[in-house]
Amino acid sequence: MPVLKGLEGLRLALRTFTRGHHSVGIVGAPFWKGQPRAGVELGPDLIRNAGLVEKLKGQGCTVKDYGNVTFEEVTNDEPINGVRRPRAVGRANEKLSNAVGRVKRDGHTCVMLGGDHSLAIGSIHGHASCRGELSVLWVDAHADINTPLTSPTGNVHGQPMSYLIHELHSKIPAIADFSWITPCVWAKDLVYIGLRDVDPGEHFILKNLNIKMFSMTDVDRLGIAKVMEQTCDYLFSKGKKPIHLSYDIDALDPSVSPATGTPVRGGLTYREGIYITEVISQTGLLSAVDMVEVNPKRGSCDVFLPVCVCVCVCVNAKRSSCDVFLPVCVCVCVCMCVCVRAAVCSGHGGDEPEAR
Repeated sequence: MPVLKGLEGLRLALRTFTRGHHSVGIVGAPFWKGQPRAGVELGPDLIRNAGLVEKLKGQGCTVKDYGNVTFEEVTNDEPINGVRRPRAVGRANEKLSNAVGRVKRDGHTCVMLGGDHSLAIGSIHGHASCRGELSVLWVDAHADINTPLTSPTGNVHGQPMSYLIHELHSKIPAIADFSWITPCVWAKDLVYIGLRDVDPGEHFILKNLNIKMFSMTDVDRLGIAKVMEQTCDYLFSKGKKPIHLSYDIDALDPSVSPATGTPVRGGLTYREGIYITEVISQTGLLSAVDMVEVNPKRGSCDVFLPVCVCVCVCVNAKRSSCDVFLPVCVCVCVCMCVCVRAAVCSGHGGDEPEAR
């Protein structure tokens, strides 16, 4: 066999290495100001401490942890056009967009650990800036597609998709520190799973834009296997684009995952939540993941309820040039281990969750 030298040999070595490995880039976003309750900023380190990096490496992944994004403290952040804390949210998402863009330019599958769901603005924007058009799978109890003009609360964690959808661009008023955002997702490339708490304005937007959605009623009626089959058929009919999975843990039933700010009863079971990620893993198209709204302060009162949120990464993607399945794409299986005392104190923190 001839000896390969120089650049040709280096390229061959790189291809040989990447056949058996793929890389994951983790970026933490400890930010809570897209909603009113502190605690969610503890999510990134909580998930890491649950063994995220070790589990990823155990699946054969090369992992680079980029650490947590540092967010500046913004003073005098008064509402603008009804939007709460606009300067803090806008600046935080711009920094996150740049961080996610760096992860993608470095060639990794990006796993963004939040933080509240307003961070999807920066995560998806940064992803699209590097990969172009995306398919977005939004797993959540809430649609999070209110505009500033339809939001009943002004909390941006209930609005992120409205800033990203091309068709809603004309409906977004001028807001300080949001001018950097450019729409990057078409309504036809968005699918919701797990909806059960949707505001009237969101109902109108979803119907008017003909956005594909599966409520919990649909999950009950069809079964999660059929929901995922239809989801994949729908997305692939629009062309096979990189998939951005935005996963809010309140998609799961509060009996499975109580440590979140806006729990809604009647959600996904533990198994249904995992099945969604298993199916996405088989597409070979997953390119970035958000894991958001983990709030340990909401799962305890006097006695801490240890909530273990593990992100287990499995790889299975089909190589385009042969029939051999190679680990070149990532799926996130969300494993929730919730250990609760036999007698749980009432209220999960003493007050009712606020609307999105």
